Amino acid sequence: MAHASTIPALRSVYKDYFDIGAAVNLTTIETQKNVLTTHYNSLTAENDMKFERVHPSEGVYTFEAADKIADFAAANGMKLRGHTLVWHNQTPDWIFESASGGPVDRDTLLARMKSHIDTVVSRYKGIIYGWDVVNEVIEDKSDVWLRESKWLNLAGEDFIAKAFEYAHEADPKALLFYNDYNECNPEKRDKIIRLVQSMQDKDVPIHGIGMQGHWNLNGPSLAEIREAIERYAALGLKLQVTELDISVFDYEDRRTDLTEPTAEMLERQAERYEQVFGLFREYKEVLTAVTFWGAADDYTWLDNFPVRGRKNWPFVLDAKHEPKASFLKIANWQT
Repeated sequence: MAHASTIPALRSVYKDYFDIGAAVNLTTIETQKNVLTTHYNSLTAENDMKFERVHPSEGVYTFEAADKIADFAAANGMKLRGHTLVWHNQTPDWIFESASGGPVDRDTLLARMKSHIDTVVSRYKGIIYGWDVVNEVIEDKSDVWLRESKWLNLAGEDFIAKAFEYAHEADPKALLFYNDYNECNPEKRDKIIRLVQSMQDKDVPIHGIGMQGHWNLNGPSLAEIREAIERYAALGLKLQVTELDISVFDYEDRRTDLTEPTAEMLERQAERYEQVFGLFREYKEVLTAVTFWGAADDYTWLDNFPVRGRKNWPFVLDAKHEPKASFLKIANWQT
């Protein structure tokens, strides 16, 4: 096992290809500071810029945590991505409620959305270079296009376009992304393309697609990833992998008996990372950033999902911040 002090920085290895990012929170910018400043040149707030965190009640904004992450990025010369302005999840109930407690009307909801976007995007204008404007509005079920949500039910499907328009007004220089998961599944991919094309047809300011990249040892296939990149790139937009992690468990695998990854898991994970980063490098003209949804195995949202309390090991650095075989495969590819 190579020691951390003897290995190259990922951001240096990939400096001629794309940014290398990590999702962070107030804890990890302390506990993972050395890893973050060594290997990553871009950050995304994992949760601290989401609606419920920065705008918990009407007229009340709580930017302290988001500001600390922005300050950390600036102090360490890192780029900063914004995540996320409009999502069906982690959005406070008040946004959808009228004064009488019933559902809000469309015009009021859109006005509230605009006010939120204006305030948040303007605060970080010139600091955040790009935003995940709208997150996960495509339905996974095959016979439905858009996910049912209060946004959709109360405002109609053009709330998506409106969010991009409002974000562009607030910061005309920011790059605006649509972000989603299962983005390589052919059926869902085609629905994402339909959504993006519908906005392009109306001259809605959308600049890129965020492929989340919550993958595992078995899927999606390399061919599916390549096809997705090709099809999205054909829209004339930039692409980013925004939330990359490679789980050692399939989604359906609910076992809880492992306290550390098996040798086979680590070997297969290394092979998988080598393959996907090889593919990413082929598309450096359209792929501008690859962001891991974390930085090292000591912290990952997958420790609780989909099995509560189960440990996962999805990254290229282990829980002690040492390089795994996966790291060596993607960092030493040129030798």
